Amino acid sequence: MTDSNRDAAFGLFDWIDFGRPEEVGAQYRQRLRMLEYADAAGFYCYHLAEHHLTTLSAAPSPGIFLAAASQRTRRIRLGALVFLLPLYHPVRLAQEICMLDHLSGGRLDLGTGRGISPIELRLLGADAEDSRGAHEEALRILIEVLSTGRLAGFEGKHFRYEPLDIVMRPVQRPYPPLWYPVIDIDRARWAGSQGINTMTLLGSGPDTRAVVDAYFEAWDKNRGDAHRLNAHVPAPKFGLMRQVYVAEDHERAMREARAAYAAHRERFLYLWAQHGQAESHAYLKDIDLQLGSGGLLIGTPAEIREQVAAQLDVTGANYFAANFTFGDLTDAQVMRSIALFAEEVMPHVVPTVAG
Repeated sequence: MTDSNRDAAFGLFDWIDFGRPEEVGAQYRQRLRMLEYADAAGFYCYHLAEHHLTTLSAAPSPGIFLAAASQRTRRIRLGALVFLLPLYHPVRLAQEICMLDHLSGGRLDLGTGRGISPIELRLLGADAEDSRGAHEEALRILIEVLSTGRLAGFEGKHFRYEPLDIVMRPVQRPYPPLWYPVIDIDRARWAGSQGINTMTLLGSGPDTRAVVDAYFEAWDKNRGDAHRLNAHVPAPKFGLMRQVYVAEDHERAMREARAAYAAHRERFLYLWAQHGQAESHAYLKDIDLQLGSGGLLIGTPAEIREQVAAQLDVTGANYFAANFTFGDLTDAQVMRSIALFAEEVMPHVVPTVAG
């Protein structure tokens, strides 16, 4: 594997979860400092989630933060994971994607999804019962607009447009690389058949391996189809998203990460708890369960190096996105953790890159 491929194997994932509203500006500044470091350290992409009405996210409009990040970085790719398409006017979003691609100099990655929280969709007036249908319609519109600069007209259940001349086009043609997260075999097969990059929160057991295998089998079967989505991306990524905390001493790492995870857990469950549905995510309450399933990695550089390598090997994934910023970790703790990962983990872990 070349150095560039090694760099392409590691990314960052973020919610920008927060506790007190008065701290949001400081958090934005911290993230931008982190991204300046990540840019220089060779991370491939920064993936930012979109959530609404919850302390899980201080970035309900990920495009605004990505625009700021584009001006503080030069190499790292930037993208929402995901834009919640049922909440968007797709033609307007297409134009914003063009803007972001130009602001970043062609470094935008385009993650789309229907939303993991029906509560958020319902509260914002979207059809939570048919979010998949809304996503499919909006994605069709996005692809046509970004690819051609026009919309021939559209008549669907969720969106209706007369023919439009869009004018704006992205830097990357026909459009920025697509991402779509998966948690089951059916959607993995669909994403793989289209060559769409993907990421999962699933653990590191055999069920995840089955999902990864289904993805790459579908991709291999359809990789010669010039009409599939994302056909301009020759080697798609199947990523694992993990929360990671690295420190020089094991006990210190566990102590600091446990405290931070407790704060993150409350923020993650905030909206679910408000609506009496926190028990549907009860597994998040047990940090030891998260450690055992491989969703949370805490330890020294040597321990993290071993865990990351094992997870990539067991699952067959070829990309690893770390969330270094969960809970109330301080700026100093985050920067130390990401530096240890970049300097003592990344150079020694070499996933297999499909191609």
